[in-house]
Amino acid sequence: MDKVLVRELRIDTVIGVYEWEKKIKQTLLIDLDMAWDNQRAAGGDQYEHALCYETVSNRLIALITEQPIELIETVAEMIATCVLAEFQVPWVKVKVMKPGAVKQAAAVGVEIERSQH
Repeated sequence: MDKVLVRELRIDTVIGVYEWEKKIKQTLLIDLDMAWDNQRAAGGDQYEHALCYETVSNRLIALITEQPIELIETVAEMIATCVLAEFQVPWVKVKVMKPGAVKQAAAVGVEIERSQH
């Protein structure tokens, strides 16, 4: 399976369940693995057949920053739903990490995999 990857996409947004978290922006780090047939784009060196990681990244930044969200689980589901529906990706793995959420850990996070039905 071919994949298009995005690693540590940095999104500064309002995220959290505590009242103090709802008043500040915090950083989320997003990793994406998206199934995509890269052979078609590579065969003719044609951009129009590639999955544009910049377009995907910009869309996800807009999506996650448009309103406050409480849970990183919600962020992961929103990202997966968006990528599958808007970019016609057949399968996606999404990892959402929240650095500094637990003092003793570098980051905490969730990882999900979703596919077209």
